[in-house]
Amino acid sequence: MGFVGASIGGWLGWWLGGKVGIMTAFMASMVGTGVGIYLAVRFGRRYEA
Repeated sequence: MGFVGASIGGWLGWWLGGKVGIMTAFMASMVGTGVGIYLAVRFGRRYEA
């Protein structure tokens, strides 16, 4: 679950940050990865997927 969340969150952060610049895309990707991992693991524990 964590890998899926990291992939989706990182992609989403990169896509949003890429509209501003490359460094913004990188930083937003890192934040998105962390948030994606957190939400995916939380979802997995809640629904025991």
